[in-house]
Order: sequence, then structure tokens, then C-alpha cells
Amino acid sequence: MKKSVLTRYRVMAYVTGVLLVLLTLGVIAKYILDMNGAADFTKVVGIAHGWLYVIYLVFAFDLGSKAKWPVGKQLWVLIAGTIPTAAFFVERKVSKELESRLADGVPAGARA
Repeated sequence: MKKSVLTRYRVMAYVTGVLLVLLTLGVIAKYILDMNGAADFTKVVGIAHGWLYVIYLVFAFDLGSKAKWPVGKQLWVLIAGTIPTAAFFVERKVSKELESRLADGVPAGARA
């Protein structure tokens, strides 16, 4: 597995995570705090998160298939982009695991 596969997953995990946190704050501002302008903000961020989440899914699936993860782990990584802040924690755990494999020179699927 190339390091670039991990890097593009990490970038999309952070982008998706930040947009989801912003979307959550926008929804709170719109429905609970009844703030002006929150509806437009929520609409724009929601659309951006939706499209970029699809790219995140592609990159996460590519990473999981190259790392030869079991289905349960693959699903958790894919779903992490829909739970506010989960993408950050899952990305950190995945990166630590795969970076150690890359540093050791062990093939990605050898420790599945």
C-alpha cells in the first residue's frame, strides 16, 4: 500500500469531520437558537458535506480494501463521517496503525 492512499483518506477525514461539526453547529443555531442566517449557512455546509462525504467514502473504501480490513472495521470507518467528531478519532487510530505498518515495511494485510 502506498502512503498516498493513507494521506488522501486523512485529508478527507479531516475535511468531512470539520464540515460535519460546522453543520451540527448550524443546525443548533437554526433550530434551537433561531439565529438569522443559520438556514443559509446550514444549507451550504450541508451540501458541501454531502458531496465531500461521497469522496470520503470512496477514499476510505479504497484504503480499507488495500489494508484488507475485516468488514466490521471497514463499516466503522465509513460511518465515522456521519457522527460529529468521530472522523477525527477514527482517523487518528487508523493512521497510527497503518503508519506503523508502513514504517515496519509489513504489507498492509499481513496484520489484519
